Amino acid sequence: QLQLVESGGGLVQPGGSLRLSCAASGFTLDYYDIGWFRQAPGKEREGVSCISSSDGSTYYADSVKGRFTISRDNAKNTVYLQMNSLKPEDTAVYYCAAGGPLATMSALGWTDFGSWGQGTQVTVSS
Repeated sequence: QLQLVESGGGLVQPGGSLRLSCAASGFTLDYYDIGWFRQAPGKEREGVSCISSSDGSTYYADSVKGRFTISRDNAKNTVYLQMNSLKPEDTAVYYCAAGGPLATMSALGWTDFGSWGQGTQVTVSS
């Protein structure tokens, strides 16, 4: 059974940093595109960043570009999201998910991601 577990969330002041981890069990993560998503109360789930399984190429939403960095450690079967210069509007529950064969993420939206983790809360507040 494919399972993803997020960790690393917490409360941080504006301008601070957090590193989220997405650990996989039951499958080898490096065969899948992995996406990070976030959902704030009353809002739709937003695609934040994605890393390709084939060539390691990455995508970032405009709202996080230059501040967030996605990376993968295949030896640890884990994908990370380094978040710097955090803003109050980054407050949300963050999820990771594995991409299916038709997975896409762009400014137009996202599709075909599954095996969602339980999420980790990120709160940016002074």
